[in-house]
Amino acid sequence: MAGWMHRALAGVVAAGMSFAAAAGVEEGVFDTKADGTVVKQYTLTNSHGMEAVLIDYGAILVSLKVPNADGTKTDVVLGFDNIADYQEHSPYFGAICGRVANRIALGKFSLDGKDYTLATNNAPNHLHGGVVGYDKVMWNSRAEEACGGGQVVFSYLSPDGEEGYPGNLMVSVTYTLTDDNELKIDYQAMSDAATPINLTHHSYWNLAGEGSGSILDHILMLNARYYTPGDDTLIPTGEIAPVAGTPLDFTTPEKIGKRIKKVEGGYDHNFVLNRIAEDPMTLAARVTEPKSGRTMEIYTTEPGIQFYSGNFLDGTFAGKSGKKYKQHDAFCLETQHFPDSINKDGQPGWPSVVLRPGQTYHHAIVHRFY
Repeated sequence: MAGWMHRALAGVVAAGMSFAAAAGVEEGVFDTKADGTVVKQYTLTNSHGMEAVLIDYGAILVSLKVPNADGTKTDVVLGFDNIADYQEHSPYFGAICGRVANRIALGKFSLDGKDYTLATNNAPNHLHGGVVGYDKVMWNSRAEEACGGGQVVFSYLSPDGEEGYPGNLMVSVTYTLTDDNELKIDYQAMSDAATPINLTHHSYWNLAGEGSGSILDHILMLNARYYTPGDDTLIPTGEIAPVAGTPLDFTTPEKIGKRIKKVEGGYDHNFVLNRIAEDPMTLAARVTEPKSGRTMEIYTTEPGIQFYSGNFLDGTFAGKSGKKYKQHDAFCLETQHFPDSINKDGQPGWPSVVLRPGQTYHHAIVHRFY
């Protein structure tokens, strides 16, 4: 293993052993796994009463309490209050997904003349990093001081060959809660061999509150004039098509439910963001819940965003509120490179997901609430 990887791993181990809490952060115990592993919890707060709870299993955002127009705080992300449910039932609630988020066709890709085979855990395709992706591992963690509400840094060394991917990959994810009512997520990664990487955050949002019912009346704007059409297994065909004239046109604000019945199965599509070359952060989406007045804006450095309308929530399990999560009770907005990009490397309009030694992967997201 390269020297930088040894040094990075030593730093991660040291950080993972630290239990010091920083201003704006409280550290505690979330739960204990069946094997005896203690799952740590971090609570970030800011001066406006906004509160984020994170755990070191999956680097998961367990809850995010956001004030409405009259100051009433409500938890706006779906999740569980115990670790067993996250292990047994979670469809990636609040988790970091990787090494490659979204889908890889047939679980196969080639890189530098070598073929790789991955798990087809979303048959016939590979999804969100495989059977044990980053959403299912224990991350090293530490609290740090930050202006306003504090932050938590999660670190993980993904070894060469894990889930079939090449290269030892050192990953860090930093969550920061600011006094501007922003939840920031910053990703960095380095590898000692060429490898694909495409990390994302997978919260299920309901701005009226988790367990409060359907999100079909939420009003959505997507800053995207194009999308990547897919086949019936949600693998992009390679085309980049305009949203104009289709039910996928959210370039002007529209209720999520207005045209959803015109989309077979509901929304689960990658949108190509309207990026400004000189601006590293792009407004990707704006969502408003009319009754509470809560609005969330998402800014990102990524070229795409996956909009998913909670199609596969089926009421078979209950969340933190004790209420069962049903179809369309939440939506996801996953900033990312496009699905199956590793198999479309070099095609016009498809940014590469290959990280090489000496390079640093960086991906930033800002969720802004008002």
